[in-house]
Amino acid sequence: MTGDGVKTSEGRTRKGNYAAPALDKAFLIIELLASHPEGMLVSEMATALGRSLGELFRIVVVMEEARYLEKSPIDDRYRVTYKFLDIAYRATPARQLTAAALPEMQSLALNVGQSCHLVVIEGGAGLVIAREENPGTRGFALRMGASIDIVASCSGKVLLAFAAPAQRARILDRAEAAQGRRIDRVQLAADLERVRMEGYELRESPITRGVTDISYPVFGFGGDCMAALTIPFLETIDGSQEVAIPQARQILAETTARISQQLGHRGDDAGSALPGSLG
Repeated sequence: MTGDGVKTSEGRTRKGNYAAPALDKAFLIIELLASHPEGMLVSEMATALGRSLGELFRIVVVMEEARYLEKSPIDDRYRVTYKFLDIAYRATPARQLTAAALPEMQSLALNVGQSCHLVVIEGGAGLVIAREENPGTRGFALRMGASIDIVASCSGKVLLAFAAPAQRARILDRAEAAQGRRIDRVQLAADLERVRMEGYELRESPITRGVTDISYPVFGFGGDCMAALTIPFLETIDGSQEVAIPQARQILAETTARISQQLGHRGDDAGSALPGSLG
């Protein structure tokens, strides 16, 4: 079957000689609901996607029966289930990555007294695939599954800085398509070179006052950057915190080095920097 192409959430048009209309609509539903965690009625989905209620209803029912969607018994709104997350963990390197990272993240949060989160690249953005909250009474943490601006965020700068040039270009192309604006790649290149030279990124949060983001790369076998581990360091004004930013950065560097070693990384792998470097 020949089609005119389907527009994706990243602004790209998929072309080809074959089309699967029902599958295309299912993907559009998933991407739409990903932006509406509170859920949507089928009628709201139809309006948002410019489709008829009838053609979407059959697809939603099938997805519900397969447990990819669930309907609230209170308001009849459909939400995406954790089945997607389960499949993603089993079908991607995320499972091995989180298995190695989570015990270290728990220790990190305990030793530093701050929350932390693990971010990977997903299309033209960053995606939080694991988190560990501050064990104390105060803290700041991102939610699991949160999407992060790949260019503006601390984690994103680290992921881009240690990505291969061709991969970096693809990520930026997708980010521009999704955001609908051009990225200043000249300025970005200078920022990323600094991050590569220093081996990490540390900056005041551009969103939350009183938070300093600290991020280091996690490398896998062969030197590929698999993730960024980030501490959104929340500074208190009552003197109650026992670890300051310099010490937190040191502990984070040591933590990412241990995770990388568990994933088969060697410090002399080509294309990578030493994640424990504090130069």
